[in-house]
Amino acid sequence: MLELKFIRENRELVKEMLANRNSSIDLAEFDKLDEERRTILGEVELLKQKRNTESAEIARLKKEKQDASQIIEEMGKVSAQIKELDAKLAEVDEKLTYFQMVIPNMYQEGTPVGKDEESNVEVRRWGTPREFTFEPKAHWEIGENLGILDFERGSKLGGSRFVLYRGMGARVERALINFMLDMHTTEHGYTEHITPFLVKREICEGTGQLPKFEDDMYRTTDDMFLISTSEITMTNIHRKEILDEKELPKYYTAYSPCFRREAGSYGKDVKGIIRVHQFNKVEMVKIATQESSYEELEKMVVNAEEVLQRLELPYRVIQLCTGDLGFSAAKTYDLEVWLPSQNKYREISSCSNCTDFQARRMGLKYRPNGSSKSEFCHTLNGSGLAVGRTFVAIMENYQQEDGSFLIPKALVPYMGGIDVIKK
Repeated sequence: MLELKFIRENRELVKEMLANRNSSIDLAEFDKLDEERRTILGEVELLKQKRNTESAEIARLKKEKQDASQIIEEMGKVSAQIKELDAKLAEVDEKLTYFQMVIPNMYQEGTPVGKDEESNVEVRRWGTPREFTFEPKAHWEIGENLGILDFERGSKLGGSRFVLYRGMGARVERALINFMLDMHTTEHGYTEHITPFLVKREICEGTGQLPKFEDDMYRTTDDMFLISTSEITMTNIHRKEILDEKELPKYYTAYSPCFRREAGSYGKDVKGIIRVHQFNKVEMVKIATQESSYEELEKMVVNAEEVLQRLELPYRVIQLCTGDLGFSAAKTYDLEVWLPSQNKYREISSCSNCTDFQARRMGLKYRPNGSSKSEFCHTLNGSGLAVGRTFVAIMENYQQEDGSFLIPKALVPYMGGIDVIKK
């Protein structure tokens, strides 16, 4: 969340940011509300000064046993005016707060300016896509032929965009989760968590999913929300706390199912498990100081890359342009894995520095060493990785002409020694 003072004093910069992010937010509405707020505050301040002055006069008259009834009557009217203005101020403040909540984060200076993914910038590649001696199949065809993915029965149970993992399909998914968690905890220094999958509204507001993306989230009748990522829960662990700088950075990781309506993706990736309403993900979250956050972002990207490298899956790293950045992010790198059936790279991880944008929303601060003044933390998050998409990449990149697919060497121990999935 951006400070009102920042928006007010950097209006043209914020306006430019909104334009480069393809945002339709009109700052004229903000200007109107902000001016109304300051006018009301000025009126209230004058009335309170008058009340204080007259209260002293009433006390003097009473002390001298003189009649103060007329002034008391006038002060009753003043108090009523103040009460009315306070109610109006609360209404304006609520509108301004909502306005703040739907304005995206400022992107880092130097971020590529562009309207969509076409303007994203490739940073590096790793691995060489495999040359097939046969026509590679799509993952849904491989999975259905082997009987490990059942889309028909998944739809019967949950509707469209749900899938049933069966037998070795479920086994590979579970193996990937354990493999990723072990890497991040034992090698990368993250602390593992199991967080609630159902959270309160203010928790989703803290990381920026609400109010802007409410239509994309599953909501219960008592205003609870199924998480769309464990970024939501892990980033909020220290909500409304003041940490010591010596505690930072904090490295957290968690596996969770993720629930998304995919309301804005009609017609995209209808087949398969690239875009479904429920999927598994291993998430990484960091809480860092303001000075170290961009260095920590680079480290986080490397952590995600190492998972793909260990699985020997070709990928590339891209930096997102202004028009493709997520709502809370100041800078984002996407990792895109090679999918032979599509002959293109597809997103498998997104690693972002959200600077103090989320921390300001959730009241997360730290006290710099030797200082009595607290500062807002910087928060970071990254997929480490999206499990279903990793499964897709393995099936497609390791597929054999007979319809089977090999298990990457690094994953074999997690499969109990099984190195191939076949009929």
